[in-house]
Amino acid sequence: MKHRLEFEQWVPFPLERVFAFFANPENLPRIMPSASATRLIALKRVPAPEAPAGVSIEKAAGVGSTITTSFSVFPLLPLRRRWIARITEFEWNRYFADVQDEGPFRNWNHRHEFQSAERDGVGGTLVRDVIEYEIGFGLAGTLADALFVRRQMENTFAQRQQILPQLLANSPEK
Repeated sequence: MKHRLEFEQWVPFPLERVFAFFANPENLPRIMPSASATRLIALKRVPAPEAPAGVSIEKAAGVGSTITTSFSVFPLLPLRRRWIARITEFEWNRYFADVQDEGPFRNWNHRHEFQSAERDGVGGTLVRDVIEYEIGFGLAGTLADALFVRRQMENTFAQRQQILPQLLANSPEK
């Protein structure tokens, strides 16, 4: 059974800075909950297409890049799971998407969208995540989603929303 989740967050930082932060896979462990102990294991970075003037492209992962991470399956237990994601779409300062090549899901497609947005007279960026996934395992997978998976993803994004402004404030990406 396919599932879909959407998350939105506004941050008071310019679009170019926010996009550059997310397009750099080295930042992935920083936006994950500390309990997941996410580690970047390997990165095969394919250069992103030509960037707009003044934007550094050296850290961005373009189409075809693969990102291998590992994470703690259950906090306090030494079980880790490897996850390999591949960038399938990329347009500067608008969106990029990744799919799972190997990992815990039968199918995983994550689209990261970015848009300039003003809130209360303050310029910033709206970050939107659209995730479509399948767990597999029939009824057992549906039950796992209802009891655990969906809640864990919601918690992951809630934690990211709490720490993202500070990460962006301290980020060298411009």
